[in-house]
Amino acid sequence: MTDVTQTMKLNHLSFPSSDTAATARFFERYLGFTIAGSWEQSYILKRPGYDVVIDHTSSETPVWPENFHVGFELPGVEDVQQLHARFKAESVQMETDVFNNGRGSRFFCRAPGGVMFELNTRQDAAPKYQGTFDN
Repeated sequence: MTDVTQTMKLNHLSFPSSDTAATARFFERYLGFTIAGSWEQSYILKRPGYDVVIDHTSSETPVWPENFHVGFELPGVEDVQQLHARFKAESVQMETDVFNNGRGSRFFCRAPGGVMFELNTRQDAAPKYQGTFDN
């Protein structure tokens, strides 16, 4: 690693969507992003430390590799369970129920436009994984 890459930080993530307005609203409503602006049919969303760009694509909903996803960590198991219940009640496209794979409890869902998200906690991770997390 060089001095330059040690100081490098995440600037933004960019996702294509055929329904950018619905995708941007999902990020805002469920993931705590702020819609900072738009141009043509694309959106820029803000979170402390990085941005997300939702780029309009005129083609059908993009096809993502099966396991491609973005993960967000929550403080605890109750937080994961509450968010899962809220998503189900509000008809978010769910991919799984809450489960624990040893590295902590989690679930997967999709935003409009097809991007898959993992919402997890490490609070209940098995002891053998505790040392693998960068806290």
